[in-house]
Amino acid sequence: MVLCLFGTCLFCSAVLGGVYALTKEPIEQTNAKILQTAVGQVLLRNADGTDIKEGTAILEAPDVLEMDGKSYEYYTQVENDKPVAYAIKSTVVGFGGPLTLMVGISADRKLVLNTSVLAHSETPGLGAKCTSDEKFMSQWKGLQLESTKLEVQKPVKDGIDAITASTITSKAYTSAVANALAAFDKIVAGQTVSENAEEAVLEETNNVEQEVENE
Repeated sequence: MVLCLFGTCLFCSAVLGGVYALTKEPIEQTNAKILQTAVGQVLLRNADGTDIKEGTAILEAPDVLEMDGKSYEYYTQVENDKPVAYAIKSTVVGFGGPLTLMVGISADRKLVLNTSVLAHSETPGLGAKCTSDEKFMSQWKGLQLESTKLEVQKPVKDGIDAITASTITSKAYTSAVANALAAFDKIVAGQTVSENAEEAVLEETNNVEQEVENE
């Protein structure tokens, strides 16, 4: 009996290991394609749907921000060596499990350019509509942050309209966007500190060079 159980477990483990080895690379390629598509959806176009200016580039390798025990991957859209927008990956807990979004934010923090769902475990026909409910999703295209509160409201005044019968998922989705904005603030703050430090170093270098010349 022990030998039979051992042999069965060994066989099943070998099968699972073989399937994992065969499917690992295709799964990674699929996930990479989904990620690339999501970045394109939230950055490659302006809020009004028109094409961005030629010469605008997206940094291919993501940077990572650590904040409140969470990691936020983000991509930077650059034009003339200056950031014009960011795509930030944000994960929260929805009704059925993790809900992961890619959130596009303009560099001036005035707009949420768009959002895209990377992964979710929401209930089919209800919370899962966060990927297909046009009324809900269209709210996030060119969302004016100065005039819109990131909170689900009913009736809606100046906030977010929830998916019908899926308030929890709608709140989770909104929370993911809010977290992305918090990450954005820290990213920009860090870049400002870096720029100030570089300016200080450059100024100090210039002062030293001037002193040498005077001597």
